[in-house]
Amino acid sequence: GVTTALLEGDAVPLLVGSGEKGIGIDILLNTIVNYMPAPDDDRAHLGFRYKEGEERKVSAKDPFAAVVFKTVSDPFLGKISIFKVISGILTKNTPLYNVTTEETEKLGGLFVMRGKEQIEVDEIYAGDIGATTKLAGTLTGDTLCDKDHMVKYKKLKHPTPVLYYAIEPKTKGDEEKLTQSLKKIRDEDPTFTIERNTETKQMTIGGQGKVQLDVILEKLKNTYGVEVEIVPFIIPYRETIRKSASVQGKHKKQSGGAGQYGDVWIRFEPSENDFEFDEEVFGGAVPKNYFPAVEKGIIESKEKGVLAGYPVTNFKAVLYDGSYHDVDSNEMSFKLAANLAFKKGMQEASPVLLEPIMKVEVTIPESYLGDVMGDMNKRRGRILGMDQQNDGTQVLIAEAPQAELFTYLIDLRSLTQGRGTFNMEFVRYEEVPQNIAEKIIEERKTDK
Repeated sequence: GVTTALLEGDAVPLLVGSGEKGIGIDILLNTIVNYMPAPDDDRAHLGFRYKEGEERKVSAKDPFAAVVFKTVSDPFLGKISIFKVISGILTKNTPLYNVTTEETEKLGGLFVMRGKEQIEVDEIYAGDIGATTKLAGTLTGDTLCDKDHMVKYKKLKHPTPVLYYAIEPKTKGDEEKLTQSLKKIRDEDPTFTIERNTETKQMTIGGQGKVQLDVILEKLKNTYGVEVEIVPFIIPYRETIRKSASVQGKHKKQSGGAGQYGDVWIRFEPSENDFEFDEEVFGGAVPKNYFPAVEKGIIESKEKGVLAGYPVTNFKAVLYDGSYHDVDSNEMSFKLAANLAFKKGMQEASPVLLEPIMKVEVTIPESYLGDVMGDMNKRRGRILGMDQQNDGTQVLIAEAPQAELFTYLIDLRSLTQGRGTFNMEFVRYEEVPQNIAEKIIEERKTDK
C-alpha cells in the first residue's frame, strides 16, 4: 500500500536524520528497501517520468535508454555525467543518441561512483546507476537512448532564481577564469543562473537563497581559486520626456583649413515607441544626404540622457528645418549639430527618470497574508489581486519596483518563518517618484 501511494504521488516519505553525524542512515536505507518501488516493479513501468516515444519496462531485454540526473565538474576528469539506466544494457561500445539535443554522443569511459572514487565497469544494467565523462553536449535531465528506438523522459522543472548577487573578481585579471568557473558550477546545478547585463556591464548570479549563493562563492574560492566580492546592483534606469520641445543645434567651426558647418532644427516629442526619427524638411534647407547623419547623431546621443546619463527611450525626433554651407558642410558637422540639439531639446522637454517594474507572485500560508501585504506596500508595491489555492495557501499578485526587491527573498522568509516563496518577471518601465529620482540623480553625479 505504501509503495502504491509513493508511485501515485499520494504520499511522500519524510525521515529525520543527519548526514554529517551519520544519524538515521539505517532508517533511510531500510525505507528504500521496504517501501520504494523496485526497478522492475510492473506498477512503475511508465513511472519514471515517461514523456514520449517507445514505452519501456525497466528491463535489460528492452532497447537501451538512460537519463542523466546529475553533472559533476572534476578538476582532473572534467565533466562527469551521472545517469540511471532505465532499460537495456549500456556497454563501452553502445552508440549514444541524446534525444533532448538531437545529437550523437560518444562514451568517454564507463564507471560507477563510490564517493569520489570511480570504479571502472564493462556494463551497466537497467535499474542501475553509472557515470561517464566527456559528454560534450549533454546536460542534467537529458535522455540518452538507442537512435533506432527513441524514448524521451520528462526533465525536472527547476525553480526560477529568487535571489541575485552582483559580483566581480577581486583580482582584475580573473574575469575569464571567473566566467569559466561559473559555467562549470552551473553544469552541476541547473537552479543556478549567470547573467551579464549588457547595459550595466555587471555580472549577476541567481539562486534559491543566500545559503546556495554563499556556497557557490566559497566553491569559487576553494575549488577554482577565484575570489570574488559582492557589489551593489546597478539598476538599469531609463530617461524619457513628458512634453514636446523644438530646438536648434548649430555646429560651426572655422579656424584655418577646411571649416565645419551644420545647422538643424529638431522637434522632440513623447512617443509610444522606443525611438522614432522623421523629417519634414521643405525646400532643401537640409540636403537629404545629411538626414542619416542627423539620425545617427541622435541615436548616439540617446545612450546618455541629460538627467543622470541613463539611456533615453520613448521619444520621437523630427528634423524640420536647418541650413547648410556649400563647402564647409559634411556628415560629421550635421551629426555634431544633432548632438547639440538633443542635449538642448531633452532639457526643455521636461525629462523624467524611469525605473523597471516587476510583477511578483508570492505564495504564502493565509495567516501571513496581512504581514506580507503590509511589507509589499512599504516597497512601493501595488497589490493586483489574490488567488486562493486548493491546499489553502494564498497567491498574492503584485507589482513593485526592481530597486525594492533585491533582498525580498530574505525578508519574505523572515516574515513567513521560511514558508513563503515567490517568482518575479519584468513588465515595464514607470516614472520614478520625484523625491526618489532626486536622490538617484544626486548619487549618479557624485559617482562621476
